[in-house]
Amino acid sequence: MSRIPLALIGLGPGAEPHAKSLVDLAGRVDVKAAASRTEGRTRAFADRFGFPVTTDIDGVIADPTIQAVLVLTPPAAHLDIAERCLRAGKHVLVEKPLELTVDRAEQLVRAGRQAGRRMGVVLQHRFRPASLRLRAAIDAGALGTITAAWMLVPWWRPQAYYDEPGRGTMARDGGGVLMTQAIHTLDLFRSLVGVEAVVAAQAVTTATHRMETEDFASALVRLGNGAPGTIIATTAAYPGGPERIEIAGTRGTASLVGGSLRLSTIDGGEENIVAEASTGSGASIMDFPHDAHRAVLADFLDAIEQDRDPLVTGEEALASQRLIADILAAAGWRS
Repeated sequence: MSRIPLALIGLGPGAEPHAKSLVDLAGRVDVKAAASRTEGRTRAFADRFGFPVTTDIDGVIADPTIQAVLVLTPPAAHLDIAERCLRAGKHVLVEKPLELTVDRAEQLVRAGRQAGRRMGVVLQHRFRPASLRLRAAIDAGALGTITAAWMLVPWWRPQAYYDEPGRGTMARDGGGVLMTQAIHTLDLFRSLVGVEAVVAAQAVTTATHRMETEDFASALVRLGNGAPGTIIATTAAYPGGPERIEIAGTRGTASLVGGSLRLSTIDGGEENIVAEASTGSGASIMDFPHDAHRAVLADFLDAIEQDRDPLVTGEEALASQRLIADILAAAGWRS
């Protein structure tokens, strides 16, 4: 199997698990360039991972030998860079969220389809083994009819996190806890049980933080089958704990806590998948394994080779971003 020539654009902290994944997948990818406009970041990246680096992003996009690009910049730059990559005939894997607003996210999804290239989105919680097992159990009817479901993201970020330029602003991140931290759990939750409508919501900046966007949000929702559901997310819960999804059904209950799963059925069945790894829920934001990122990247490479959509398409990511927008709108959040 020939290796796929690939580049990274954006070398902030979020690029780390991608770089580790590319090292693991060295037999499948040929990293031609890792690009950032910040020279210090390129030097540090080269020292750590050994990839060829550059500050010439335009040159990377124009390079005809590069077949695929990972767009790992802050959200405000996704549309411009990804569109240019797509027009240049490259496949694109975009970090979450798609873009700052639903309108810009829709533009990006349309660009991907019109270009006829493969475009995936990094929503890696779907790829955890426990998440995949839970999806299979639901599809097989192990829980029966879903009667209720709820999700909780009780994370922590210190004020120093939001003191960094652009953090927690609309201009850079497009939103607060829902767009930047809880989007992974929210996306997984929505993909498992569906969300038909937001019934009521609230969003606030708590006394814990000084920031432009929300650090606490909650919503009462109607699930895909009409059952009740609840969404709660915050970055003001010191010291931070693993995110969780609970699903109750007529035949049993599933509890997904971080990367661990417990399935309990009324007939006495019990199944456990235990994952002891951290999930980045506290002040150390990169304190999590890169296994799920590696799975996202492997699926993206498979999609290119098999000429199919990645597991998380632009449309799927867009549905989760629309849900976030609906929650904030229901909460009367200023934008």
